[in-house]
Amino acid sequence: MSELKHILVATDFEESSERATQHAVDLAKKLGAELTLIHVYEVPEYVYFNGSLPATAAWIEPIRAAAEKQLEEALKKVRSRLPGATSLLRQGRPAEEIVRAATDTRPDLVVLGTHGRRGLSHALLGSVAERVVRTASAPVLTVRQSS
Repeated sequence: MSELKHILVATDFEESSERATQHAVDLAKKLGAELTLIHVYEVPEYVYFNGSLPATAAWIEPIRAAAEKQLEEALKKVRSRLPGATSLLRQGRPAEEIVRAATDTRPDLVVLGTHGRRGLSHALLGSVAERVVRTASAPVLTVRQSS
């Protein structure tokens, strides 16, 4: 494996992401690598009132603001161990945006958590981690949620 100089770690602020972030921070510290924390938030395409209405800035902005606040808090925790860490906030489908961020930032490694779902729940919910593993141009390390 080539030298790791930049690690991109995805978070959804859940337990599996916390574990993945800790692994990525540990690795970055040991290797002297840069770390970028990314969070992708989704906005529902339609809201149902008296029919379908397209998403408006009036209700998208609070979603973005909440995501930004959580990402800032997560970055603050990461920076307590790795002061040079940076963050990215993206809107869209998580797997697509993580892969797009990996293409844009060219990390040497992408790290993300996985819930380890199997069977019907995996089939119904899909797997962001699986899609990123299949489509990212960089190597991907998945960290499974503890049992």
